[in-house]
Amino acid sequence: MTLISIGEISEINRYPVKSFAGERLETSKIETYGLYGDRCHAFIDETEEGWERYFTARHTPNMLGYKAKLIGEGSEDKFPTLSVTSPDGRVFNWNEDLLAETQAYSKKKLSMIDYKPSTLDLLAVDTGSILIITDTTLQKLEAIWGKRLDKRRFRANLLVSVDGNSFNESDWIGKRLSVGSVELQVDIYCERCSMITIDPDTLEYDTSLLKKVKEEMNLNFGVYASVKKTGQINVGEKVYLVD
Repeated sequence: MTLISIGEISEINRYPVKSFAGERLETSKIETYGLYGDRCHAFIDETEEGWERYFTARHTPNMLGYKAKLIGEGSEDKFPTLSVTSPDGRVFNWNEDLLAETQAYSKKKLSMIDYKPSTLDLLAVDTGSILIITDTTLQKLEAIWGKRLDKRRFRANLLVSVDGNSFNESDWIGKRLSVGSVELQVDIYCERCSMITIDPDTLEYDTSLLKKVKEEMNLNFGVYASVKKTGQINVGEKVYLVD
């Protein structure tokens, strides 16, 4: 087995509530489902079934203006306490008050779901356990788009600063990445949707970004990885391609 250094972790991002803004971490446990506590809470549209039942920023971009974070320590049966700050500075917990706040954005009946840490399957995560993007691909797309590109649009769990310009996410698909004690299997590209057209600060749409990603990248931006070996990762740790 050969380990090839491809860069280092420059950001770790967790999104405790699906479609809410998340929190930057310096370190995180990696569980079988992905980052500890990632998408461990979600809102449900009770008129839908399956994956369509999740109420997200695709339905209302206002959700991206709410910032969620986990506070304190959790247990085997419960994640740490959730705190949500609204765009105007009000603070909520995961309760009926937050449900009423979110319900105001939809005419359909909403409910809440929260998962337990013991869950082995994906929580309310899209497609794959961990979403990874790189600084070089961000720079490439920014040059193509011709506008300042905020990386928060892509809601990645890990941002990798790669060594030079010799590495591309497409080279990782089907292979494993090693970060500290953790091993990840890079499975597929992340196919982008209208979520990236929403500015994370102003919540305004700019569809020209999605058009460029479709024209120049076939809608592929970033990769999904599944967890093969759990452990702890830290900002600044080296990322290796297992060859």
